[in-house]
Amino acid sequence: MRLFAIKDDSLENNKVLGYLIYYENSKSFYIELPDGADRWETPIILSSFAERGIYTIDCNWSKRWIQQRIIPQDRQNIGQILRDNNLKEYDEFALLMLTMGHCEQDDCYLEENSVDPLPDLLIGRWKTKIKDIVPMGMPRLLVFFRNGISKVIDLSEFDNESIVPFLTSQERFNTVEVQPDGYGICWSSSAMLSHKELYSRGVTIPLSLDDLNRYVQYRVVSASEACSILDCSRQNIDDLMHRDKLHPIRTDAKYKLFSKAEVMDRKRL
Repeated sequence: MRLFAIKDDSLENNKVLGYLIYYENSKSFYIELPDGADRWETPIILSSFAERGIYTIDCNWSKRWIQQRIIPQDRQNIGQILRDNNLKEYDEFALLMLTMGHCEQDDCYLEENSVDPLPDLLIGRWKTKIKDIVPMGMPRLLVFFRNGISKVIDLSEFDNESIVPFLTSQERFNTVEVQPDGYGICWSSSAMLSHKELYSRGVTIPLSLDDLNRYVQYRVVSASEACSILDCSRQNIDDLMHRDKLHPIRTDAKYKLFSKAEVMDRKRL
């Protein structure tokens, strides 16, 4: 993760207007604005979010802000520009670093910050970011937040057309992923929900991620462990599955996982 303060040469006191966060592995950008950010000081594009009281800018809009500050990909002589700057391919972040965010449309620029420790502005917001998720029966999602809160959230309650196609089948619903650093969840680059949206909804339940991990540790067994418990061979396990007497909770070409409770039930028969 790379962290940059967004500043403006025209303002006094070296004021920080926000922070740009860049995740190198996913090549994604996010912008965090201060609470109560002044829309007249906030850079263009981002000012509309400040006016609406939105201070965490999603990756798509953050990237748009970046793209306004660098050479566009469709520039006629882009190939020569890349070669002149020793770039093998078009890379938004690399181009941004060439000018540290300076551009002709305003007086804003970037100043790199250390991520340890994080600025106070970010510490509080980090607590409600997403730690992990578990797709449940569609359209419910079990969400674990960094502050220890866990919620079951019904995604059909969200007025977001981009996620509707992924609420049409369990298989599509299960492809949901956590965005870089827990900024939200997504199914594609355009179908996403922010951590703030999710944190404000749902039903809080007394279950932690550690609880779930302990369940997996103690109550989920491999095929080899199932063989040991039932004192049988792998062929017997396959036969039980074929006769619908044993049901794997996860199967792959190389392994199968079972509920220990179901295996123990078979042992007691």
